[in-house]
Amino acid sequence: MQIQDIHQQLSDIGAKGVHIGRLTRTWLKGLPLDAGTRHQRSEDFLPRSVRDGLPVIALTLDNLARLSSAHPGADGSARLLVELGDGQLIESVLLPRGGLCVSSQVGCAVGCTFCMTGKSGLLRHLASAEIIAQVALARRFRPVKKVVFMGMGEPAHNLENVLEAINLLGTEGGIGHKNLVFSTVGDPRVFERLPQQQVRPALALSLHTTNAELRRQLLPRAPRLDPEELVQLSEDYARSVDYPVQYQWTLLKGINDSQQEMDGIIRLLKGKYAIMNMIPYNSLTDDPFQRPDADRIEQIRRYLHDNGVLTKIRNSAGQDIDGGCGQLRARANEIANR
Repeated sequence: MQIQDIHQQLSDIGAKGVHIGRLTRTWLKGLPLDAGTRHQRSEDFLPRSVRDGLPVIALTLDNLARLSSAHPGADGSARLLVELGDGQLIESVLLPRGGLCVSSQVGCAVGCTFCMTGKSGLLRHLASAEIIAQVALARRFRPVKKVVFMGMGEPAHNLENVLEAINLLGTEGGIGHKNLVFSTVGDPRVFERLPQQQVRPALALSLHTTNAELRRQLLPRAPRLDPEELVQLSEDYARSVDYPVQYQWTLLKGINDSQQEMDGIIRLLKGKYAIMNMIPYNSLTDDPFQRPDADRIEQIRRYLHDNGVLTKIRNSAGQDIDGGCGQLRARANEIANR
């Protein structure tokens, strides 16, 4: 279901544009559709036909994204396993300080070798209303001031629905444009379309290595753009919107944590409008990938920072609850199939 389908259903029960706008904002706040406002009750604003039809529409909206289970983490985050209307499972993550990470697909086609979601392949895209519904659901639990499109899926592969969701969140949803973060492995369409949008989000680029051949191995179905070209495209966009690019780098012990890679980062990013987010890998038992030792992680951060690249260590939210992207869904599916 798309956003315009919901608007059409509201129109069919007699809602005018002003009613549709208020009801959309109410939904996005995570409130009941008949909640009204501080200054005006719904019965003093909505026509009777609309009030009578709201229960059916509210049920439709609730079924877009239902909470299957919640898994609080020690860091203040909470992994939400979310069931869609067709029974498929996705993950949303409540982040500390008012953030929310949402999914844009069930599965993912990029096939990153270190990502659990990538191992499942792509099952389907999320409709724009299903993306928005994750925000409405999360706001029932806590305020959401920032939405990052870094959950399951490659947002660029579901570009129209993601852009529609971003535009609604940046207008009716009350979220600042720089607090909407579009994450991508570097699809060229992103750099063409984002500058044209009414709401232009911040950009996060999954880089992971400065070595073009290694990147093709780690991200086998990502666009074949060299790191230098990706950084230049990202820099151009960052300067146009005046917010820095967030470069994502999953730290894999013995693979992309070498001194050569760190010098490559300095070569590419020094002087750029950029933040390097180092994400130590969330290791599992019998996993071919491992996270570097804590001392090495801190050494990397300090070396990059001292050489002109603003660097932050970003542990995946919920490390203590299978916090890596797709791990919670994979565990739930494994239990269901036993």
